[in-house]
Amino acid sequence: MNSHFEAFKTRAEAVSAEVHRFTGKEEALAFILAFLKEAGVSDAPECGAVWSAGPFLEGARSEELRAKVPGLTFEVTREGSAAAKVGISQMDWAIAGTGTLVQDATGVEKRLVSTLPPIHVALIGADRILEDMGGVLERLRPDQLNYISFITGPSRTADIERVLTIGVHGPGRLIIVVVDAFEEVTA
Repeated sequence: MNSHFEAFKTRAEAVSAEVHRFTGKEEALAFILAFLKEAGVSDAPECGAVWSAGPFLEGARSEELRAKVPGLTFEVTREGSAAAKVGISQMDWAIAGTGTLVQDATGVEKRLVSTLPPIHVALIGADRILEDMGGVLERLRPDQLNYISFITGPSRTADIERVLTIGVHGPGRLIIVVVDAFEEVTA
C-alpha cells in the first residue's frame, strides 16, 4: 500500500478533483465503464469517449469494451477528442504534496484526450504516487521525454475580471482512478 495516497487524495480533492481508489484493474475498469454510462457516453454526436493506449489496457479486449459502452473508441484523433464528452488516459506519476498528476505526453494522443474533452478520467497506479516534485524529477529522463504534462485539478482560470471559471482551457471535471495492482484485465 502506498503511504502517500491519503496526502495525494486530500490535495487533489482540495482543487476539485474526484479521487477513487480500487484494489485491482477489474474493479477500476468496472467503475470506469459505469461512470461512462452514467456520464451519458453514447454514439450520439458530442457524446463519445476516447481512451488513449497505456499499460492499463494491456490484456483488455477493446471490442468487448466498445460493446459495453457504445461511443467508446480507442482510436484517438484531434477531431474525435474535440467532439468527445470524456477522455481517458494513464498518468506516469502523481505528487502527494500537491495533488498533481504527471504524464509523459510526448505522444500527442495523450494530450488530446487529457485536454480537449470536458471530462478527463486519469488512471494512476498507487505505487506511482511520489512524495514530492523531487521524486518526479529523479525519474524524468530529458533525453527520452519531449513533453511532460502536470495536471492539478480541473482546468481553471481567473484571468477574466478575476472571476474563477472552471473548464475554460481544458476539462472542467477531473476523475482520478487510483489502482493498487495493475494485474491483467480480462474484459
